Amino acid sequence: MASMNEVAKKAGVSVATVSRVLNNSTNVNDETRARILKAIKALNYQPSRVAKRLRSKSVSSNLLGVLIPDIENPFYVDVLRGIEDVAYNHNYAIIMCNFGQDEKKEKLYLEILQSESIDGLIAAPASEDDLQLKKMVSDGLPVVCVDRGLSNTEVDLVLVNNERGAYLAVDHLIKRGYKRIAYIAGMQSIPSSRYREMGYKKALEDNGMTFDETLVRFGNSKHQSGVELCRELLSLPEPPDAVFTGNNLITLGALETIHSQGLKIPGDIAIVGFDDMYWASSLNPPLTAVRQPAIEIGRRAGELLIQRISDTKRAPIQMMLNVELIERSST
Repeated sequence: MASMNEVAKKAGVSVATVSRVLNNSTNVNDETRARILKAIKALNYQPSRVAKRLRSKSVSSNLLGVLIPDIENPFYVDVLRGIEDVAYNHNYAIIMCNFGQDEKKEKLYLEILQSESIDGLIAAPASEDDLQLKKMVSDGLPVVCVDRGLSNTEVDLVLVNNERGAYLAVDHLIKRGYKRIAYIAGMQSIPSSRYREMGYKKALEDNGMTFDETLVRFGNSKHQSGVELCRELLSLPEPPDAVFTGNNLITLGALETIHSQGLKIPGDIAIVGFDDMYWASSLNPPLTAVRQPAIEIGRRAGELLIQRISDTKRAPIQMMLNVELIERSST
């Protein structure tokens, strides 16, 4: 690839003059500008987006970063769709980074996004104590968090009422007559997993049922985690008669184990999942699930980020969206 120095040499001008042409400066006469443009075309010179932005900090990059923990999870795919809708409508492109709940990978991606001089960032951080992300906020980068926030850091946040969603699911199971209700959760370090556990416990308490810690399992939010933890629960001397699963990947893993053991749903065991996906009604039997508005989460996060870029001084907004229990045949 040709360099700016080669363009300058071919056009018989200084590098600074080439730079002025690339930045649309008016301080170059028409003849010189034409000569430089001809050299650029002849050498097929491609100016670096990053270098151009570094030369002119006041110019927007029209780039937004999006950092998500698991692209395999359909929930985050829908969040991403909502973000992209808003970004496109405001003439922004997005750079999406999937860190797979790996903090080292997250650190690398945050560094890459910074090097791209993004105008703002939407992130579901690896943890509430994410020091690198906190520093980016304190350094003035517009940031909106989704699904989980940052401790002791004022930042825009969009999430759903996780505690309420879990409460609705477990209360529904209790009202259906189930007595031993298990909870297969995601990572305990993730706030949403803890809030869902709180809703699970509160539903038991409000219905006069005793909490049994042997019926709660925390995993890594993945499909295989659902497979293995459901197998553990079904192997208990007194197995559960119902299970509440913490996300859609865990739900699929639990269903795999239940079917592999020849159990009937809901006759032998009932199941309610947190996350209602488009395929939930196609399962056999159709899945009762807590619906969270993932696309709307993405849209709201995108709108808040655009606002934050325009007005960096406004007070942070924490937005909690409602959830809904969709009753089907798995209970």
